[in-house]
Amino acid sequence: MPGNGGGQGTKKKSAGRDLRAAIGVGVGLGVVIVASLFIYKPVFIGVIAVAVVVGLWELTSRLAERKDIRVPLVPLAVGGVAMVVAGYVRGAQGAWVAVSLTALAVLVWRMTEPPDNYLRDVTAGVFAAFYVPFLATFVALILAAEDGPWRVLTFLLLTVVSDTGAYAVGWRFGKHPLAPRISPGKTREGLLGAVAFAMVVGALCMQYLIEDGVWWQGLLLGLAVAVSATLGDLGESMIKRDLGIKDMGKLLPGHGGIMDRLDSLLPTAPVVWLLLVIFVGGG
Repeated sequence: MPGNGGGQGTKKKSAGRDLRAAIGVGVGLGVVIVASLFIYKPVFIGVIAVAVVVGLWELTSRLAERKDIRVPLVPLAVGGVAMVVAGYVRGAQGAWVAVSLTALAVLVWRMTEPPDNYLRDVTAGVFAAFYVPFLATFVALILAAEDGPWRVLTFLLLTVVSDTGAYAVGWRFGKHPLAPRISPGKTREGLLGAVAFAMVVGALCMQYLIEDGVWWQGLLLGLAVAVSATLGDLGESMIKRDLGIKDMGKLLPGHGGIMDRLDSLLPTAPVVWLLLVIFVGGG
């Protein structure tokens, strides 16, 4: 799974994490995800739903601990699962209905508590609904295509390769910070590495994995993924800096929490879905 350390400079060669544990957990997650993806599509929908619920739990827990923002988890979790399932079964229209009902449920659920900070809490709740389950629903939309497993595999490969390229090139050659106030370890050289790696793998995936795809479409897809994955990583770094934390959780040894693995994937999913629809159709 993608990491959140992409594009680190030479002064960041020691990330302070257990590398063996990180690799072991990453490989294990990869095996489970790929196996569920190609064995039976609904099983992979279950994997997405579990990741969404755990991610929401981590995010709402950190908001409560660090900012005393009380976001109602139950309607978010139920609505998040509903979004993913509705997106897979009923398409984009179903996902929009589910997210609208989830936002309404958050507003109503919070009414059972005192009105103090009501607006703050429900605003954070609606943000969480869009940030985690709604963006994750685009993975279900990708999967719903006839060749959905190959499209999802392409999406995952490109995001992982983008983050890996950013880390490898930034670790070795990084000298110029990309966004020092948000993530000091990220470098411009790392971003170029992400773009180069993702474009090459994108061309290969579109040519050999996606029906009716051609290599030049993969170059554009890889470029878009590198940009969206980097922005997603920076976005979560911004949230964590505001909260004053290093990781969203401790569930995955060497990786942090589930949200620390989803940071690049979530904003990349709608980008990949849209470009694949444009290039080869909805399937």
